[in-house]
Order: sequence, then structure tokens, then C-alpha cells
Amino acid sequence: MTSARSAPGLLALRAAPSGLPEPDLRPPVVAESGDPFSALRVEHLLARVERGRPLRIADIVDRLNATYLDWIFSTEVVVAVLLQLQVNWMADYRNSSGIIVEDDDYGPTVEIEDTSRVDPWIVRQAQREAAACRDRLDAFSRLDRPAGEG
Repeated sequence: MTSARSAPGLLALRAAPSGLPEPDLRPPVVAESGDPFSALRVEHLLARVERGRPLRIADIVDRLNATYLDWIFSTEVVVAVLLQLQVNWMADYRNSSGIIVEDDDYGPTVEIEDTSRVDPWIVRQAQREAAACRDRLDAFSRLDRPAGEG
């Protein structure tokens, strides 16, 4: 009879050595079109910007990059979110005055309608993206292996 020196199960951990840094550093993220994590960050900012006047999309990109230092946002990603919001607005309200994306002398701009219906609407849009983020996180947490099997 042999006795095994190991057995399956969770590892027992001992106290961390003095001076061991915490591993909670996050890798940088490049925002991508169609990604709910990117869209949620863009929509969160858009919920807080000034209403009723054109805003340069470049300024929105700069604010996102200054706010989320571990992310890189591009104009293309922000425009994709804005165009999706514009489509959603048109589907919900049957007009195009809520979110206007156009070019002017200083580059592409967005103007968000200054009415009381915008805040609850954009909150619902962000809630939808947050739910999509949670769904992706849930699906990821069920994976047993990096390649997705299991």
C-alpha cells in the first residue's frame, strides 16, 4: 500500500510573506466597438455631459481617456456608441432630434436634447449595457479552462 502525498481539492494557503505586493493591478484595456464594457463607460459619461449644444466627440474621447487611465478609447468606439444610441432613440421616440451626430468646423460633434425625457432614457440604455456586462462576466465565471472548454 502506498500513501499519496497530495490530494485533489483547494490549496491550503499560508500567510503572505512580508512585503509581497497585492496582485490587484489591472492590465490596460483597449476599448472596442460592440463591447458592453466600453459602451457602459461611454454612456455613463454621456449621461453627465451638457445638453442642448454640440459637443466635440474628440473632447468626449479625451475625457474618457482621462477618467479611465487603464483604458484607451478611440473616436471610432465613441462614434459607434453614439450611433447606436441615436438608433435606439429613433426607435423609442420616432424622431431624430434626441441625439444628433454631425460634423462641424471643429470635427465630429454630438448634441443631446435638453429635455426631461433624456435622463431616464439614457439610464435605461446604461442599465442594458450593465446587464450585458454581467452576462459576459457570468459566462466567463463558468469557464473551467482558458480555451473555454468545461
